[in-house]
Amino acid sequence: MIADVISDARQRMSKTVDAARDDFGTVSAGRANPALFQKVLVDYYGSPTPLAQLAGLQNPEARVLLVTPYDKSALKDIEKAIVAMPNLSANVGNDGEIVRVTLPELTEDRRKEFVKIVRGKGEDAKVAIRNIRRKAKDELDALKGEVGDDEVARGEKELETLTRSHVDAVDEALKRKEAELLEV
Repeated sequence: MIADVISDARQRMSKTVDAARDDFGTVSAGRANPALFQKVLVDYYGSPTPLAQLAGLQNPEARVLLVTPYDKSALKDIEKAIVAMPNLSANVGNDGEIVRVTLPELTEDRRKEFVKIVRGKGEDAKVAIRNIRRKAKDELDALKGEVGDDEVARGEKELETLTRSHVDAVDEALKRKEAELLEV
């Protein structure tokens, strides 16, 4: 039973770390990267659809991304969704066939803003991991009557080690993203 609680917490914490890494990828570092657009939802015939399902993304130059819609009628909707993206401040235009997204050169102030945004996302991920720990600890405390106190204490120690390793993984990913953002 304790192993099940720990296993469930491990899975959920790993998913949280993966989600944080994906979230960090959506913050621009001055280079056009298709990962920036993975969370863009386009209003396609009344339903929000991920951009990757509607168009091909190509990266011909460092700061340019070409978005080629599979359905040309969705061109305007795709352009509108990209323009509405927060924290992008890109030059977006279309020529009737493709949408060309040109990212501006990042200023030092803008880089620092992006670092703050990424730190906020990192802190959110760490809070989520701690919430998972708290829930798992509550589940372990509920087992005290069924299993020995020593086993519960060992489970709690393992849970703390697990939490620390996942928080460190978020910190490491955050450190890499900060270095990428501050790199000129």
